[in-house]
Amino acid sequence: MSGEPLYGPLADVVRDGVVESRHSGVVSVVGGGVEVAHCGDTSATMFARSSLKPFQLLAMLDAGLSDLPWTSADLAVMASSHSGQAVHLEQVRSILARVGLSESDLRNTAAFPMDPAARQSVREQGITDKASLFGDCSGKHAAMLATCVVNGWPRESYLDPAHPLQQRIRAAVEACTADPVDHTAVDGCGAPLFSGTTSGLARGFAALAEADPASNPGRVAHAMREHPVLVAGHGRDVTAAMQATPGLLLKDGAEGVLAGAVHQAPGGPATGFAIKVADGAARPRPVVLAALLQALGVVDDTPEWAVSPVLGGGRVVGHIHGSLTLVWNA
Repeated sequence: MSGEPLYGPLADVVRDGVVESRHSGVVSVVGGGVEVAHCGDTSATMFARSSLKPFQLLAMLDAGLSDLPWTSADLAVMASSHSGQAVHLEQVRSILARVGLSESDLRNTAAFPMDPAARQSVREQGITDKASLFGDCSGKHAAMLATCVVNGWPRESYLDPAHPLQQRIRAAVEACTADPVDHTAVDGCGAPLFSGTTSGLARGFAALAEADPASNPGRVAHAMREHPVLVAGHGRDVTAAMQATPGLLLKDGAEGVLAGAVHQAPGGPATGFAIKVADGAARPRPVVLAALLQALGVVDDTPEWAVSPVLGGGRVVGHIHGSLTLVWNA
């Protein structure tokens, strides 16, 4: 946006009554296919990171993955950034087994489970090495491998940007967001990562939420709403927000990204939104999301999942407060 400040205020960190630090960033709100409100320059190039996973999954379904009888739980973990809890690992193993593969075929970056209890459980089992299965992107990579199996594409090179799988995903990202891909990077999991804009990300989520439930986009949206625990995990803000807010579709991404959509009235059109925290911090995201939902009239007060205390000496001495001010477009 010409003349628009790159970033706007999102949240203040207040300790004992003093603003200790501030988070700024970009927010886009889209309804009816057009941006209706914004904060910061929503046309600036950004990487949506794992918030792109629903569109990546849509590309795979359209490329033949939908020919197999996947459940909504399967689809939810395919679009997830999961915590590595038992329910996630079992689902990923099941997906791989149904196409004749195992966790040894995964090529995503090895890790320990994100969830502290799940990580401790792994240690108690005597597992001392990181594994691709435990990585938060293993559901997406299982889907990628399954798509290769369905199409007879080579599996060993499925992370190459020139691979037919990744070319299909790139085209889907461009179609869903209406943004050209100007940059191709490497995501943390090793898969190609395609650039876009905050407004394009919001536009894509609005369309996803409004899709016919029988269509592939509608199936993805329904699966994520139906299984919020599989999309993230027990104890995660994304899961808690979807569980507490009827109809909310939500997907987080690394470096302070959060995108989603919500119907402001039952049966009405969907409003899509995307948040990018400039410093890449995750901590203000639930507070900013709550402020955004309040501005849209979806919630009245700060929800419990958005309360972010600041601690000092083991006790609460402040909070992270939303400072988001949306500019409503004419």
